[in-house]
Amino acid sequence: MYAIIETGGKQVKVEEGQVIYVEKLFAEIGESVTLDKVLAVGGDDAKFGTPYVDGASVTAKVEKQGRQKKITVFKYKPKKNYSRKQGHRQPYTKLTIEKING
Repeated sequence: MYAIIETGGKQVKVEEGQVIYVEKLFAEIGESVTLDKVLAVGGDDAKFGTPYVDGASVTAKVEKQGRQKKITVFKYKPKKNYSRKQGHRQPYTKLTIEKING
């Protein structure tokens, strides 16, 4: 059984026991979170929402809160003596999918 969920403005296909990285969720490590924006539930009897499936949810456990590797944002305009260098590290949450209710 699988589900397609929406979190952080992105759609992710998940199965039970899978580990996923999503945009930061405000939850403590070890805490259980419920993701209720389920777009589709697949398996023997597939259900598709308009836009969300009624009564469907995905339960996940927070494994880690962290930040990704640093990227460099560099702006430059030739002949104008303009350059800006900036770094950015995007925060993420590591989840383990425990149960798909649908």
